[in-house]
Amino acid sequence: MRDYERTHPWIRFDQDLTSAPYRIWYLLGEAQAKCEYIADAPVHPDIGAQLRNIYLAKGALATTAIEGNSLTEDQVRRILDKTLKLPPSQEYLGQQVDNVIDAFNQVGEQILSGDDQNLTPERIAGYNATILKNLPLDPEVTPGEYRSHDVWVGRYKGVPPQDCLYLTGLLCGWINQRDPNLKPPLAIGIEILKAILAHLYLAWIHPFGDGNGRVARLLEFEILLRASLPDIAVHLLSNHYNKTRDEYYRQLDFSSTSSQRGQVFPFVEYALQGFVDGLDEQIRSIQDHQLKIQWRNFVHRSFDEHTSKADTRRKHLLLDLTDQEAGRNVRPNDIPNLSPRMGAAYANKTRKTIQRDINELENMGLVIAEKGTIRANIGLLTTFLPRKRAP
Repeated sequence: MRDYERTHPWIRFDQDLTSAPYRIWYLLGEAQAKCEYIADAPVHPDIGAQLRNIYLAKGALATTAIEGNSLTEDQVRRILDKTLKLPPSQEYLGQQVDNVIDAFNQVGEQILSGDDQNLTPERIAGYNATILKNLPLDPEVTPGEYRSHDVWVGRYKGVPPQDCLYLTGLLCGWINQRDPNLKPPLAIGIEILKAILAHLYLAWIHPFGDGNGRVARLLEFEILLRASLPDIAVHLLSNHYNKTRDEYYRQLDFSSTSSQRGQVFPFVEYALQGFVDGLDEQIRSIQDHQLKIQWRNFVHRSFDEHTSKADTRRKHLLLDLTDQEAGRNVRPNDIPNLSPRMGAAYANKTRKTIQRDINELENMGLVIAEKGTIRANIGLLTTFLPRKRAP
């Protein structure tokens, strides 16, 4: 008998999922369907790149913020752009983010280049070395080396140090298992479940002197990316844990120190609900983008037979209103400042001309005027959606 079997007997890689609450299977199916939708949703390349950068920044921020990093999302984006200069007292915060981004890129390049090597304890140790590179650490912590001392996380004591490498090897073997009869898209749901459980297992083992949480979230990232999830979705779990940090730690604590320790279903359901909520947010962003494209096409068609100078000016006004931040209303006096072409179009025009243009667009049903402001009537397109009974 190994020591962990006496101190941590619940760490077993043979979870019986037949007793899982129905909500877990419901959420897994929902997550799988929404991942497929996002993967197949066409967006402009610029929007795709923008979404990737946004969620990479959110993922890097979340992975470090949970551990106490105080940088903002804007600062993390500037780190990605190589435009942030931190004072000496805060350089370690930037180093933490740089390390996580390097780890994401390292894993991403391996997987997206077709590397199908199995996960090993050595690779996981390498991830820890990357995450802890050039950071101030306690004397007993060596980046990339399995710990040789006991560790406590709040009330929880990690597995005996002599079992860390052994258990991480078992974890890798469990992650590497594939059911050849399980084909996409069903495999996606199973891999999402595996990613969440792997996170929990690594947190229980706590194999390193520092950086265990970051390695656990990196492990989730790798499993989800290998499962062919869209790259903007693979950071959503980390983002959820950071947004609900108190609940995240409560769930981890419950799974390892309560009378029901080793019970995985509460943590899995908590993680899945946050993952689905994040997918919903991404789908709304994609749909907003697609709606704007359809709206712009609709605007051009609406002016097919209106080709005068005034009509062209009104069309350009409508398109520039479309580019405003969602829900932002514009005052008539601010219209010349919307864009350089609006400035040129109204340079020699009076306010009466602006008002006439607004009235004409309102008569066409293309703008909404209220309380002295206007906005593009993009919601008009929703009237063309299939009809259904209100819930």
